[in-house]
Formats: sequence, structure tokens, C-alpha cells
Amino acid sequence: MRINIYVDGSGGSNGGYGFFVKETGESFYEKKPDITNNQAEYMAIISALKKFAGSENEIVLLSDSKNTVSQLNHEFAINNEKLRELAREAWALIGKISNITISWIPRKENLAGKMLGS
Repeated sequence: MRINIYVDGSGGSNGGYGFFVKETGESFYEKKPDITNNQAEYMAIISALKKFAGSENEIVLLSDSKNTVSQLNHEFAINNEKLRELAREAWALIGKISNITISWIPRKENLAGKMLGS
């Protein structure tokens, strides 16, 4: 079964992150003030990966952060140490999912963004 997981995060004083699973309607959101947009995107992805680690399903992670998607797919370098730590955590979790794709989508198509009110 294919599971589409939409992730989104936003930084700043009203920051937070979360994910929305299209097939089940399940959602997760955590407020996390004073993080950057990029940190929030990584935290959203990590929270979804933790939930689905070990899954036998085909997992498709969808994010509107071109930067984060490109970094996790080894297309862009990561020049920030905090982001590098988050990427390492994400890659360790990605290794626990046998069939996973991380793809960029336009913001207007991001169902998690709608859920998070961004």
C-alpha cells in the first residue's frame, strides 16, 4: 500500500511542525517556538519517519521545502551544523524504511500546510 505523508514546518516565535497522512487522515502537530523554517521542515520529516520506521508500505514523503528535499536526496550540500545533525537523524530513520521516496510539491498542494494553517 502506498502512504502519502505531507510534512510542513514553520519557524519563528510561532513556530511548529507536523505531518498529515492522506490515506488515514491522521495528523500530528507540535508547537516549537524559535526555530528556523529549515529546522521546522526537518523536524516535521523526522516526526513522520519515526512514526513509519519499519513500515512495509511504500512511503512517499511530500514537502514544499525544495531545500530540505534536495538535501535529504543528496542533491544539495548542508552547510549548517544544526541542519546537518537533523539530516543525519532523518537518514538513520530513512534506512529503516524499505520503500521510501522524498519529493517536492508546490506549497498550494501541501495538505499539511493547510492543516497547520500556514
